[in-house]
Amino acid sequence: MSRTLALLNATLVCPVAGVSAGGVLIDGDTIVATGLIEVPDGTETIDCGGQMLAPAIVDLGVFAIDLPAFHAGGIVRVGLMPDQSPVLDDPGIVQRAALIGRPGLWIHPIAAATRGLAGSDLAEMAINRDAGARAVGTGAGWIADSGVMRKVLAYAGDLGLAVITHAEDGGVTVGTVATAGETATRMGLPAAPAIAEPLAIARDVMLAEETGAALHIRQVTTAAGFDLVRAAKRRGVRVTCGITPAHFMLSDIAMTDFRTFAHLSPPLRSESDRQAALTALADGTIDVLCSGHDPHGPEEKRLPFADSASGMAGAETLLALGLGLVRDGTITMERLFALLAANPARVLGVATGTLAIGAPADLLVLDPHAPWQIDGNRLHAKAGNTPFDGLPVQGKVVRVFKGGNALPLPA
Repeated sequence: MSRTLALLNATLVCPVAGVSAGGVLIDGDTIVATGLIEVPDGTETIDCGGQMLAPAIVDLGVFAIDLPAFHAGGIVRVGLMPDQSPVLDDPGIVQRAALIGRPGLWIHPIAAATRGLAGSDLAEMAINRDAGARAVGTGAGWIADSGVMRKVLAYAGDLGLAVITHAEDGGVTVGTVATAGETATRMGLPAAPAIAEPLAIARDVMLAEETGAALHIRQVTTAAGFDLVRAAKRRGVRVTCGITPAHFMLSDIAMTDFRTFAHLSPPLRSESDRQAALTALADGTIDVLCSGHDPHGPEEKRLPFADSASGMAGAETLLALGLGLVRDGTITMERLFALLAANPARVLGVATGTLAIGAPADLLVLDPHAPWQIDGNRLHAKAGNTPFDGLPVQGKVVRVFKGGNALPLPA
């Protein structure tokens, strides 16, 4: 007989059904009832004490597997970027990546669109899909050859896989580390104009429209980029896009004093672009909120800004920073969990991210009012390179379930 578990006395948050009071009944690894449920005899029960019960997070586009950080942040599934060592362009490597995190973490590999991420020869997408890849991607770079990109989209579309892209024209950004503007000029940093992003988006959207493929732009960070995505969606193009908290909370001013924790890819943008990101979150242009989790230690971050590695440790702070959008009235609570769970799951073709009957019992219990301060030295990640070091936030994960099984949270 399968084990049954009832999570009771909760505030349910579902991206589809909205916010309501009640509980969730789990049979084995599956949700079998929600709301005001009848608890069968012999069922194990957990009283949630009125706290929020929501789908666990599906973090789309992480660069490193970091189990304690993921669980602390309420993350039980990740879309793993192909930029690994070795690159995820071989079925054996893809299959291994898909299995190493279980049972506490399900890794959904994003296989390299081209061999070695070199942007020239197509990788074996069909074989990699059969090995466990849930999407194909260009990694942290851009495919410069439009002919190759068209083939990538056409082939992936035939296989039913989304193509996940990095939206910066590499011919414009080569050798740069910042967005051109007053801050980069004052700091003497090599910088590229923000137009590098919409240039890349415009081409890829047109190719997606022509091939009919599903295109997900992992991060859109400029007003011009959001306008292109909006227009494409109105035309019926199968395009979605994401963003990290850094790009809707920080502008390029955060790089002042050569703070390498603010060295990101794509780089931080102007204040007007940051405001455009908040508008895009509110109006539904942005589909996915992701962490961009990319931990780097002092040997890679305590360097001159232009020599330091780009990226941030974002897994543990993703939910708390997203809750700030709800408190500010930018989005609703159910929209937040659509951004964090349902929509990234849809991009990956995984049937999870809601509290629907029949969905996997991947859940988190959240105290949305718990105060804490982000401290890079106390994060559970492999490295604490967060641009939000010292920021007071609210919202803490108190329980996490993967397939109905409670996972231990790091102390």
